[in-house]
Amino acid sequence: QVQLVESGGGLVQPGGSLRLSCAASGFTVGTYNMRWYRQAPGKERDLVAGISSFDGIRNYADSVKGRFTISRDNAKNTVYLQMNSLKPEDTAVYYCNANRVLPVWYNYWGQGTQVSVSS
Repeated sequence: QVQLVESGGGLVQPGGSLRLSCAASGFTVGTYNMRWYRQAPGKERDLVAGISSFDGIRNYADSVKGRFTISRDNAKNTVYLQMNSLKPEDTAVYYCNANRVLPVWYNYWGQGTQVSVSS
């Protein structure tokens, strides 16, 4: 049974930091492209950050580049999103996603965790 369980969300002040965790079970995160998405009320779900299963290359949305860092710990089968210098516009539900195209297509989502940035 495949599961992605997220944690670490909460309320922080602007300029603060937060670390999100995505604990995977039923599959190995190192063999999947892992991504973080976020969705604010009334807005589309947007890609925030991703890390490749092939070479570990990271990519980020322009809005978070330089502030957020995606990483994974294969021993713990967990993906992280370190968020620094948080802004109110970062407020959203953050979702962990696992994707693989070959040898067959897989796409899994976590339940989401709320991140609120306000003073």
